[in-house]
Amino acid sequence: MQTLDALQHTSEISRLLREVSSIAIVGLSPKENRPSNMVARYLLDVGYTVYPVNPGQTEILEKTCYADLLSIPHQIDIVDIFRRSEDILPIVQQLIDVNPLPRAVWMQQGIVNDEAADLARKNGIFVVMDRCIKVDHNNFLS
Repeated sequence: MQTLDALQHTSEISRLLREVSSIAIVGLSPKENRPSNMVARYLLDVGYTVYPVNPGQTEILEKTCYADLLSIPHQIDIVDIFRRSEDILPIVQQLIDVNPLPRAVWMQQGIVNDEAADLARKNGIFVVMDRCIKVDHNNFLS
């Protein structure tokens, strides 16, 4: 049985996914068989605006690819991260300089960084760790 905290957290995730429209995906791969690419295609298919972030690419999924979060000239609601846990803190440090602040930082399944999560929360950003945004969207909104 889930605890009250877990139920409240899943309720907040569900509300977040219903209310937002734009998602920056840090570490989005151009390779179709990679989890980041599959998740991005799913998010596009269900109607989100996706901003790829990968400094080694200029375009992914027919979308302009940005070198970093600060290069995106549009409002970002969620920053979804596909990077190793030890690479998360500099990304969160950068996203707190994005104006306006994103509503959430999402660390994909298998990714946990408590220091980065604490920094995000201290700046009023909702944090999701070790969860797949595609799975949660499918479970909560489909």
